[in-house]
Amino acid sequence: MTEYASERRTFGLHPPERFNAVIGIVDAWAVDEPDAPAVLSVAGDGEPVALQTAADLARAAGEAARALLELGVAQGDRVFVMLPHGPTWYAALLGCMRIGAVPMPGPNLLTPKDIAYRVGRGGARVAITDANGAAKVDASGAVLDVKLCGGGGGARAGWLDFGERCARAGGDPLPADPTHRDDPLLLYFTSGTVSEPKMVEHVQSYALGHVGTARFWHDLRPGDRHWTVADTGWAKAAWGGLFGQFHERACVVQVALGRPDADTVLGIVARHGVTSFCAPPTLYRMLVQGDFSRHDLSSLRHCTSAGEPLNPEVIRAWEDGTGLTIHDGYGQTETTCLVANYRSVPVRQGSMGRPMPGWDVVVVDDGGSPVGAGVVGNVAVRCEPNHPIGLFRGYEGDAEATARVFRAGLYFTGDKAAVDPDGYLWFEGRDDDVITSSAYRIGPFEVESALIEHPAVTETAVVGRDDPDRTQVVVGVCVLANGYGPSDALARELQDHVKQTTAPYKYPREIHFVDELPKTVSGKIRRSELRAWLHAGRLSAREGR
Repeated sequence: MTEYASERRTFGLHPPERFNAVIGIVDAWAVDEPDAPAVLSVAGDGEPVALQTAADLARAAGEAARALLELGVAQGDRVFVMLPHGPTWYAALLGCMRIGAVPMPGPNLLTPKDIAYRVGRGGARVAITDANGAAKVDASGAVLDVKLCGGGGGARAGWLDFGERCARAGGDPLPADPTHRDDPLLLYFTSGTVSEPKMVEHVQSYALGHVGTARFWHDLRPGDRHWTVADTGWAKAAWGGLFGQFHERACVVQVALGRPDADTVLGIVARHGVTSFCAPPTLYRMLVQGDFSRHDLSSLRHCTSAGEPLNPEVIRAWEDGTGLTIHDGYGQTETTCLVANYRSVPVRQGSMGRPMPGWDVVVVDDGGSPVGAGVVGNVAVRCEPNHPIGLFRGYEGDAEATARVFRAGLYFTGDKAAVDPDGYLWFEGRDDDVITSSAYRIGPFEVESALIEHPAVTETAVVGRDDPDRTQVVVGVCVLANGYGPSDALARELQDHVKQTTAPYKYPREIHFVDELPKTVSGKIRRSELRAWLHAGRLSAREGR
């Protein structure tokens, strides 16, 4: 606690006015420690693909930057990048950033329709992808000036071979001072859980914003090996695989996972000596079903999770299997890590943790005034008089959405939480997800945590359904474990279980069983879609109480 309090007082980020993330972090590391392991790329079966040193990484970024310049790509140009984990992804992103071009990472599961939306909305004039992605880009009808295909895909009509272009790029000096700290660095699209994805552009100094993510939350030290399980198209890949880790001189492990299973994931951790591991709750829920005794996990010393709140039952099961606590973290595409549980601070199971050094995170009412301890309010970030390093400045092309979240000198995250007297935050739900029933406000997370503790449930989501008598009723939608089948008796058993685990008024009045939950391509549950299913009568409730 003393260490945390000290960092809260003293930690700060001060990027110089002229700053380029690749030069300031990657190239600087290559000069100081050229032979330090920087990126270990691993195939989906656990076999190593490449181990790049800091010098290798800087060289690949420089080659890609020169290739892009030779093709007429200029500072400020937007580049749609959709690549799986591997050395090519790093070359593409770092090469763009080195010259001030703006990569727009896209998840590899995007459809042609998704690609058309992103390329058109973002104004990209260049695409870098692999052979599978090239087929989808062509099918999208997106109009692009330059199309580059990694993995030897240049034979496709209209596409150039990215690897070949990088290999033969000239040796002309790159711009020594290409960008200002407030120039664009990269552009992400939000996951779109409640609306169409919005554009979030981050500036060059955002790279330094992830120093806190890597140092305090991931607990990284020089020489560590860190693996964040995330698709390359989401901001979580930047959280766990770009500048924060490199700034702390840790090696990033990136894995081209297919459909993961527990043995494969735990085997990769053991085989490659992963010391710091971060995964979404959906993956942890699968991993705790595995056999920990089959793997030597002695290298692993720190575990983290983000994306959605992690249920206490999963945290307990992971600790039983590994002896390690999962340290939950919280943030958004719009930010770096805002709130987390830290190695030096006692973890309170179920809590989001405490604010990250460098961020003033508060819980306020709709007018921006702080609420009392234990009162549910809006999670917000103070951004006046000083705008935090790592916080975006608005949704591009959407002044209305920007005005909704930036007001009263605060950035409103759209999430609800309460803060206890010791400064720990407790997640309640998204604004749209909190349920009002018979004058009670019920956060879905607590009910979901209770449901998932039952051995019959492997995944669940809780939403509200409009009701004339109660305003809303709590509805539980469950995916069942092997060996269990839908029945009225099981629905009643789950309702009784929730009554005993939480306050009785929170129990789900309806229980629905489904084969899978609707999710975004980033793996987040689309509760808005579940509510639409209920409204349309697509779900049939089991008889409960």
